[in-house]
Amino acid sequence: MAKDEPKDRSKPVLVLFRNDLRVADNRALAAAVQSGKPVTAVFIRDEKDGSRPAGGAARWWLHHSLQRLSEKLAGLGSGLCLRRGPMHETVASLLKETGADTVLWNRRYDPPSAAADAGLKKSLREHGLTAESFDGCLLHEPSRLKTGAGGFYKVYTPFWKALCSGPEPRDPVDAPDKLVCSDRTPKSEKLDDWNLLPKRPDWAGGFRERWNPGEDGAWSRLNAFLETELEDYAEGRDRPFADVTSGLSPHLAHGEITPFQILAALKRKKATGGHDDREKFRKELGWREFCYHLLFHNPDLRNKNFNSAFDGFSWSGDPKNLHAWQRGQTGYPIVDAGMRELWTTGVMHNRVRMIAASFLIKHCLIDWREGEKWFWDTLVDADPASNPANWQWVAGSGADASPYFRIFNPILQGEKFDPDGTYVRHFIPALEKMPAKYIHRPWEAPKDILAQAGVKLGSDYPVPVIDHKEARERALRAYKSM
Repeated sequence: MAKDEPKDRSKPVLVLFRNDLRVADNRALAAAVQSGKPVTAVFIRDEKDGSRPAGGAARWWLHHSLQRLSEKLAGLGSGLCLRRGPMHETVASLLKETGADTVLWNRRYDPPSAAADAGLKKSLREHGLTAESFDGCLLHEPSRLKTGAGGFYKVYTPFWKALCSGPEPRDPVDAPDKLVCSDRTPKSEKLDDWNLLPKRPDWAGGFRERWNPGEDGAWSRLNAFLETELEDYAEGRDRPFADVTSGLSPHLAHGEITPFQILAALKRKKATGGHDDREKFRKELGWREFCYHLLFHNPDLRNKNFNSAFDGFSWSGDPKNLHAWQRGQTGYPIVDAGMRELWTTGVMHNRVRMIAASFLIKHCLIDWREGEKWFWDTLVDADPASNPANWQWVAGSGADASPYFRIFNPILQGEKFDPDGTYVRHFIPALEKMPAKYIHRPWEAPKDILAQAGVKLGSDYPVPVIDHKEARERALRAYKSM
């Protein structure tokens, strides 16, 4: 708490929840409890503060995560007040309704949100109120971690070394045993009235089968990963048919678990996996930190090429190919399986994300921003930093990016990482009986093989929208002319 904290312990503390939908390792909530004052927990939905409005899949997750958080807080003796409106005005209204003299929150790092929070803190303090913010969703403070020259990091490896050479990550903060509820509880809006759930039942149904939003779901997923799936992570994470990835990205994106908690659990728990598996997993957390580092110093990362040399690139792709890509109808099975997994479950295996993104950008010559927008709307783990940073990495326009001439061959990628076609068969039932030899290149299968598999190309499954060799040569010409 601030040194000038008022001594009147009868006035409540407002704790603002945003992308930190948890009670454990919530430093703002812990500070409020430590003050001994009544606690009023609030979630304010402000979609006009300049931050990016959540996509459809993320809104589905938010609805269920808020439900779980409300239940958690109720179990601690409090509740969660839901409000819509501009942050400053809504906080001012809540201060009047509750008589609170202190406002606490955990920091956000996307530039519009960070600026809004800085303005809120300044305004509250100017009015004689206590306002404090705390860390939570990142291991590092982007404004403080600097290169030797005083700038920000643009290459991952030195960033990771600098991060690792700093202080050890702090210990997570325990969840409170109980909360003192204020006598002046503000009226909450109804979550159902926010209409966060999609109106497409085919979409939400797949989400429910795959995911368990909320803090308990995050811990269940982490424990399962550490106990059984961390083994062979370094190699196995590239095989989509035997997914051994952590599955924590949507929980991290909504702040249901923190990187501090994950690293502490990794350190203390007797987990499967060797040094390489653990180190690779730690580096994946580090890549998330790097993406936020880039976003913090490049506020327009989702709209503007990090490398301005790409501003003159000629995006000449056919819009029909964008639609085919979105619907998983490109004729390249590994790409289409990934896009159908995305639509069905709200997530796509990491290796397949790279293949699918490369195909859109380099085979179809469609602007990476179109793909980034589609992922933003359909990913339950849509993240304002990772999403644009990773799309720019594939395009070659980002920081520490993949070279422009690195063009994934979707046929060979499928054969290497899904050799038996297990992943493809699962998400493309029409190819279920296709022999492994042709599962990633069905257009090369003899007519009798296609007939035996019950596949009629152009009807049951599309022919390729573009020839790989032709597309690759066209992309290389376009990049070189740039």
